[in-house]
Amino acid sequence: MEFLKRYQEQIFALTRIVAGLLFALHGAQKLFGLFGGAPAEMPAPLLYSAGLIELVGGALVAVGFQTRWAAFICSGQMAVAYFMVHQRMGLLPIQNHGELAVLYSWVFLLIASTGDGVWSISGTKSS
Repeated sequence: MEFLKRYQEQIFALTRIVAGLLFALHGAQKLFGLFGGAPAEMPAPLLYSAGLIELVGGALVAVGFQTRWAAFICSGQMAVAYFMVHQRMGLLPIQNHGELAVLYSWVFLLIASTGDGVWSISGTKSS
């Protein structure tokens, strides 16, 4: 797929933006009760701390500001969420409904290791 190689930076930027925006929506759901409301079974301290990380971290990743730190923290939050909530319900993510947590964790780890890229507020290129 050589033809995609010339769009590599733009595809990465779009991936960063989409992942950040979708993650921020999860934060808005938890903090403001939007999009179906917060999970009822989630304890308030976890709800607000996770919501804050998701909203602020997702927004920072989406706009490309302090991207490496924000993405690293978001990745860690999703890893913790997977092991705290999903892992005890089954061995594999397909069994325990943890696919989204796993994907977010790995995508944000990739973004943390790659950097802002093009179309970011900080204007730095991926390294």
